[in-house]
Amino acid sequence: MRQLLIAFLLFGFMVWSRAGLLEAQTAPLTASARASCEALLQTRNLTITYAGIASTRDGITYCYVKGILAPAIQFHVQLPLLGQWNGRFIKWGDGGKDGDLDFADHRVGEGYAVANSNTGHDSGAEPGSSFAYQNRQAEIDFGYRAVHLTTVAGKTLARRYYERPPDYAYFEGCSTGGRQGLMEAQRYPGDFDGIVAGAPANHYQAMNAVRVWLLQRMFRDDFAGALAFDTDGDGRLDSLRKMEMLADAVLAACDHTDGIKDGVIDDPARCDFDPGRDLVAMRCTGDKDAEGCLTSAQIQTVRDFHAGPRDSEGRQIYAGKPLGSESQWPGLFIPYPGNRFSPGAVGLGGDHLNYLFYDEDPGVAPANLLDTSGTVDAAGLPPEWAWWNFDINDVSAGKGDVMSRITDATDPDLSRFLVENDGKLLLYHGWADALVVPQPTLAYYHDVVETTFGGDVSAARARARLFMVPGMGHCRGGSGPDTWDRLRPLVDWVERGVEPEALIATHLTDGVVDNERPVCAVPQRAVYTGPAGGADDSVNWVQGNFTCQ
Repeated sequence: MRQLLIAFLLFGFMVWSRAGLLEAQTAPLTASARASCEALLQTRNLTITYAGIASTRDGITYCYVKGILAPAIQFHVQLPLLGQWNGRFIKWGDGGKDGDLDFADHRVGEGYAVANSNTGHDSGAEPGSSFAYQNRQAEIDFGYRAVHLTTVAGKTLARRYYERPPDYAYFEGCSTGGRQGLMEAQRYPGDFDGIVAGAPANHYQAMNAVRVWLLQRMFRDDFAGALAFDTDGDGRLDSLRKMEMLADAVLAACDHTDGIKDGVIDDPARCDFDPGRDLVAMRCTGDKDAEGCLTSAQIQTVRDFHAGPRDSEGRQIYAGKPLGSESQWPGLFIPYPGNRFSPGAVGLGGDHLNYLFYDEDPGVAPANLLDTSGTVDAAGLPPEWAWWNFDINDVSAGKGDVMSRITDATDPDLSRFLVENDGKLLLYHGWADALVVPQPTLAYYHDVVETTFGGDVSAARARARLFMVPGMGHCRGGSGPDTWDRLRPLVDWVERGVEPEALIATHLTDGVVDNERPVCAVPQRAVYTGPAGGADDSVNWVQGNFTCQ
């Protein structure tokens, strides 16, 4: 009874505190508060273009500052008003090729000072990867310089506005943001006390080269190996029945490897799935393509996607798509009505090799990145070059090495950040991520353990932890629990010494939690320890019925 009363009082205090904070943040703005913000326009050691009062989508008032870091980095900072700052600074990570200013209103509402940049280019003028055409400065800014300088500038503004430096500095990001977080740990170990790096695209060049290789598998021979079907003969793939059958077959083979049948593949590496063996019943009669079956060419596509590419010497270039990610393949690689016949990988990687892979750019991308039969003007000014001309052997031949040194964040020696500066690194990656596959992140973490800590897992876990999230797609989404506060566990770790043994994640359907469990830090995994015989009952999919082992 006493514990219940204490819990009730603590909950009441939290609600009262949150309500009080929101009331203070939405209270009428004083002239003094406005003047303090606008005075930042006169900051002498930064180029500031704007300083004024703004509001979040929830109506929370804050001080908004924009500036320029020469030659082309635009940045902005969201500063909670005086008296509402929690003493913490965050560099908010980016996604894709960036090119815009991103806001983190929810963190401002929690009292964080937040900084972000366009990483040195504007996507409205230079979309996709085109900003990097024959522009080494833009490549360096995007690779690492913009994040570091924005962090320094953001701390300078926070120090001036609040008349004291931040107590703690954090980085939070996923995908490109995850790559940025690891780049900071490797190049600028003094910038942050803690880093959250989700689904890091840190093997940046190989990852983008492989996206193009996979597109080539899907588009070649007039879509003979494409995992879709043209039902009405108009030349456009409109049925995904093949993909649905494939996803069902993989789930049937792999779902129960963790002892729970819940529509989630806990760890794809634990499943033995062989397309040649396990898809026999789905083969097309006489190898004649039809809607509800797979041809030999299509089964080879499945093999290629799962295995990943090798060069002509048989050397592995990059990991394949994990088992359980198949439902995401159509949106990324198959031209069908759901993506308006424009797969996501074409937009994300179709022009990457033109501008961001080779030391000398081979040419600009053609206007139509989907017309693989179109004429490419290689003699034009500037010359054109298309992704379907790419040779995967260029990766192992080292033709992307110069750009890899600029964009890749794969150095496993994090001694300066984790040991000398006592920083904390929290990595996470979804096991069902088809966009930035998870296997390289797991391998990188093991490399950090070996290189930075001499193989001492306990010493590594004291400063760096990786959480592999079952069933989660890219950064979030998917069939598994994917929702938790990405930053809170890191803050507790840095400031209170509370080591994150597990992330308590939930899955929601129509706003209702239907799956909850701990996501355990590697090398542990969540094991069902609830009521005997109840592992497959969704009623038992709650945190208390799982143990990290």
